[in-house]
This record gives sequence, C-alpha cells and structure tokens, in this order.
Amino acid sequence: MDYQVIHSIAGRLRILVSRLASDSEYANNLKCSVESIAFVTNVRVNPLAKSLIVIYDKNQLKDSLILEQIISLIRDEQRLKLITQATKKQITNLPLESRSEINYLEKLGLPVLSLVLALLATPLFELTIPAFVVGGVILLSAVPLYQKAIHSLTEERHLTVNVLESMWVTLHTLQGELTAPALSILMNESSETLREMTASESHRSHLEFVDVSRLYWVERDGNKTEVALSDLQVGDCIIVSAGDRIPVDGKAIQGTALLDQQVLTGESQLISCEVGQIVYASTLLVRGQLFILAEKVGKNTKAGQAFQLIENAPVYDSRIADYAEEISNQAVLPAMCLGAGIFAFTGDVHRAIAPLQLDFGVGIGLSVPTAILSALQYAAKTGVYIRNGRALEMLAKVDTIVFDKTGTLTEVKGEIVGIEILAPEVNAEKILSLAASAEQFLHHPFAEAISGYVTTKNIKLEACESWDYQVGMGVKAKINQQEILVGKALFLQEAGVEIDVEKLQNQEGVIRNRSLVYVAKNGKLLGYIIYSNPVRKESATVIKILEKAGINTYMLTGDRHQVASAVAYKLGMSMGRVYASATPERKIEILQQLHEQGKVIAFVGEGLNDAAALGYADVSITLTGCSDVARSTADIVLLDNDLRSLNHAINLAKRTMEIVNQNIALVAIPNISVVLAGVLFSLNPVIAVIISNGSTILAELNGLRPLFDEERKDPEIDTSAGRSDEGMLGVGWRKRGKKILSNLPI
Repeated sequence: MDYQVIHSIAGRLRILVSRLASDSEYANNLKCSVESIAFVTNVRVNPLAKSLIVIYDKNQLKDSLILEQIISLIRDEQRLKLITQATKKQITNLPLESRSEINYLEKLGLPVLSLVLALLATPLFELTIPAFVVGGVILLSAVPLYQKAIHSLTEERHLTVNVLESMWVTLHTLQGELTAPALSILMNESSETLREMTASESHRSHLEFVDVSRLYWVERDGNKTEVALSDLQVGDCIIVSAGDRIPVDGKAIQGTALLDQQVLTGESQLISCEVGQIVYASTLLVRGQLFILAEKVGKNTKAGQAFQLIENAPVYDSRIADYAEEISNQAVLPAMCLGAGIFAFTGDVHRAIAPLQLDFGVGIGLSVPTAILSALQYAAKTGVYIRNGRALEMLAKVDTIVFDKTGTLTEVKGEIVGIEILAPEVNAEKILSLAASAEQFLHHPFAEAISGYVTTKNIKLEACESWDYQVGMGVKAKINQQEILVGKALFLQEAGVEIDVEKLQNQEGVIRNRSLVYVAKNGKLLGYIIYSNPVRKESATVIKILEKAGINTYMLTGDRHQVASAVAYKLGMSMGRVYASATPERKIEILQQLHEQGKVIAFVGEGLNDAAALGYADVSITLTGCSDVARSTADIVLLDNDLRSLNHAINLAKRTMEIVNQNIALVAIPNISVVLAGVLFSLNPVIAVIISNGSTILAELNGLRPLFDEERKDPEIDTSAGRSDEGMLGVGWRKRGKKILSNLPI
C-alpha cells in the first residue's frame, strides 16, 4: 500500500494515501476504522488531496502508538471491513436515546408556532386569527407538560411544580392571555433542550473510551478466521495466545497456559490453566495457548458487567437539585391555596393566578444538572471520569482523603535497589542470575523488576528444567539439577531453609520502603535481593497541595508498619495518620471512626482489597488500570494514572458548586420576586414569563461555563515536597543498625 506521512505534530497527523482518490469504499472504511481508535477525536479524508488527517488526544495517546495503529489499518483492507462492520453494529445496538440526535423540530416546532400565532394575534399585527385556534395550538404544545403533571399525580402520587405550571398555562390560555403561556412553554422547552444537548455530549465523551478495533482468531466449522470483538458469539471457539487478553468468559477446551488476573482482581495473581478450567474476560494469557469455548460474551461477561455499572450509572442526580425540587414541591399546595384566597378576597384573576408561577424548582432542576453535566464532560476530556453529580458535590465538601499505599501512592512496578550476599561461594551476579532464571516466566512486580534489571546488566539467564510458582509466596525451580528457591522468608522456611528474619529485616533498606526477596540453593540461603515500589514522583506534591488546602491526608495499607511509615515519612504525611497491617475490615473501622468525627472522606485505592473501603467512603476514587471491582465501585477514575488529577478534580468540583449556587440565586430570586410583584402589583404576565424563564435560561448558560474552561494545567512537581531519606534515619519507630544502602553490591 502506497502511503507517506506528510505532517506530524503532537495531536495531529496527515498521511498521504494514494488509494483514497480512486476507492471511495476504502476511504470510508479507513475513516470509520481510524475513528474507532480510542482517544482519536476527529478524522477527515480528502480524496482530491489523497490525504488522511487525524486529530487525537496527545495527552492520552503517544505519537508512535497512533501512527503504528493507523499504518496497520492502511495496509490491511480486510481488517478495515471487519472493524467498519463491527462499529456500525455497535452503533446500531446502542439504546435509541444514546445514538439519536435531538429532534429540534419535534421538541420546539409547536412551541415556536404557538408563540408566533400568539404574537400575530396581538393588536400590534392586527391579524384576524381565531383565539380558539391559537389557544388550541398552545394547549397542544403544552402536552409534554400535562404528561409530566399527570405522571406526578398518578404515579408519584403527589403535587409537583408541573401541576402548578399546567394550571398557570391553562388558566392564562382560557383567559385569553395567549402570549404569556406560549412564551413560557417555548422557554421551558428551550431550557430542557439545552440540557439534553449537554447530556448528549457528555454521553458521547464516555463512548470515546470504548475501543472496537480489536480482532480475535476464531475457529468456526474447522476454519480459522479473524472476528471483531463485537461479533464474538456464545459457542465460538476462540484462540488466545501468549500476550493476548481473553475476550470472553468460557471454558478451556484445548491447551495449557499461565494466566495473569491483575486487571480483573487488581492483584498480580498468576494461575495455571488446563483443559476444563473456567476463564474470564480481561485475563492476560502470559504463557501458552488456549482454545476457549465462549459461554458469555460482551456485556454479559464479568468484565462487561463491571463496565456497564459505570456506563449505566445516573449522571443527573444532584442533592442540591433534589433539595430545591423538594422545597418547590412543598410550596405547590400553599401557592394554590394562596391563589384561591386572593381570588376570594379580591376577585382579581390576574393576581390570583400569579402564585401559580412559583416554579423555581423547575428552573433549578434544569440549570443545576446543566452545570453538573458540563463539569462531567470537561472532566472526562481532561483525564477524570466522574460517575455522577452526587460524587461531584461530595468531592467539593471533602476535608479528609485516605490513600491506599501500593499502586496508589507508590508505583505498581518495582525496581531492584540492592543485593546482600550471605554465602561466600556466590557473587551478586550469580544470585541475580538464579533469581531471574527462576522468575523468567512470571509477570508479577518483582519478576518484571528483576527481568528488566538483569537485561540492563547483560546477565545471562539459565534454563529451567522445571518450576513451580506459589502465588504470593515464591517460586521453586530446578536449574542445572539444583533446587532454587526464590521468594518470601516464610516460603523458604517452609521448605526447610534457615533464615534469621528478625536480624535481616532490621536493615535500613527495609525501613526505606524496601522489601526482601530471598534466594536459596539446595536448602542453603545464598542472599537476598532488595527491591522497592518507589513512590510516585507526584505523590509528595499532591500531599503538600492537599494539606495546604486544609484537607487532611491519611494512609491505610495492608503492608507492615516499617514500610508504611517509610513511605508516609518520605511523602511528608503526619506519622499519626498512618495505619499499617490493615485488613479490609480494619479499613472500614477506621473510616467509620473518621466519620464519627464529622469528616467528609474520600478514599483513593486501586485493588480488590480496597473495594469495601471504596464503597464505604463518601467519595471513592481509583486510577485507570485498577481492578474491575475497584473501577465498578469507585465514583471517580483518574484516567491518566496521575495523582495530580485528584487536585484537578477537587478544584473542578469546588468551582462547579460555586456555579451551582450562582444558578440557584439566579433562578430563585427572580421567580419569588415575580410572584410577589404579580400578587401586589398585578405584574403583566408576559413580563413575568420573561423574567422567570429568562432567569432559568441565563442560569443554564452560566452552567455551561465549565465547557469553556482552559486546558488543564497540572502543578509542577515540587522537589522540595516531602522529606529526605537521610531524615528518615532519625525516626524512632524501630531500633536498627544504620547500614548504608549505597554500600550494598549491585
């Protein structure tokens, strides 16, 4: 295929593809397929110039990765057709309200017509239009309003502002005051349409994170063929090889493999899989090959159900809006009684109808969700997924944030930082070689850390004659007819290796957020490797900013006290706010204690053992790449895996709630004033409508402000935040010898 990259800058690509000029079907398929790539925001095809222009989110997608994906699509016409079919099928299967554009004619046609007729019938134009015709069109355009009123009376069984407004429109129309009700209906429908437009864009922004371009090998009727993810069916035999993720829930019917369930559970759990075993979608196949009989596909898989919990979560709920609506609804009956009383004493219909216009609950109910939805859409575009309005409101009130440690304040991937030799017959290189050889087929953090380290040091690996891995404990391998054990102290002790754990764990290296992995040969301890999950480079800066803003930070972790204290000290956290060796039940107890102190709590975690705490907190936050359980439980997901997104989300939440409060004032004050003016001074109903409904539209426009915010600007990483390792030596949480880590051979 003839192609050439003509222009490339961060966020934008222009590629010359000669076939675009002569093959319109190919051009359409290529455009559709490129659009399906996650984080691609715009695709244009210019057949005359033979060019493909791609705009993408440079903060989410690397230049090299997007170019690689596009070139692979340009070269593979068959794949283009499959992806295009899958994309069209997915769009077709979306709920109607999710994929349909707003029908402006249907929503606004009658209201506009009724207002035009009402204006033409005024003395200003002197057109002879029968009043019953204009009134009939007005009442017809009010049908949606009547339907809401009937629903509230028959289904909800209580009076709402929709009942009040229905009475106001009907009475004014019957009185011959045609312009005011027509204008009121049009402005109300315009307000709702404005909110629906915002909601539509918000939903579309979430769909951008779904990648439908993945293809899988499937064996059907004895033939192997590539099938798109959306076309996989129950009963298909799907072939999954090393490095691929399993796309379905099903049963292994052929082959053996080693599976990594980290994406599913949040923990690096490696399990062996044989014929007859049940496997789950999103599990990574590390080694081997499996033929899987699909039993559940798509949204019916465990992973799909977790994703649906996020997609189907309500986005409109807002405690403030609910509270305002409740107050407004409670005012319905008094307003009706007031109107009846005014008519009984004065006989003035205009003044009697005025209290029926007390509908600030509707205005708040429209403008507040507009502000919330605008903020949710802006958040998604800037790297933060916020589930709903309640989460946004609570985040603005948070005064305490509790962090998990591993994978949240620290990096998931570890690094080798030292080695201690305990047997004279070996050197550091030999210990590293044995450990890396035994771990070479594994993918947990230590295995990846040591594999990467020995590669940079050009240390040769040895062949394993056999090996057996115990999840979370260690690995036993046979190398050159020698039994090699690599793992935790308990794992080696159970195998009969003598280890003075108390003495070895008193080393300074352990205190500095270091963990020890022991290596033994034929029952004799050779030494130990020190590795670390380093703190995230932005963690100390985030903690400093939060504390400066008056938000207290805590750490809850299942890790031991020494490691937890070391991390907290380095990050500048208060040592009195660190809770180590915390089980999931203990985490809930601590959160309950903080709640009893009157604190509003956000919990930030990413693993399976954090799910209970995430569910209990006022606001639950997790990072992308976490377990499905955590993601389905969390209110907020930091999509760019950067804790500075947390500061961004809090600032956005506070600013949004300021806008919400402004909207409440913009709606409530004019509405109450209009009612008082109508009762006391018989205010012209047209003026009343303009003031009342105009304030609602003004509030909605104010609610759109988050959409026009500048691009997100994260604070620079503050190298002075936190504390130094040297200062850590003076912390008296445990007495130990001051062995200098830099002296360890490595």
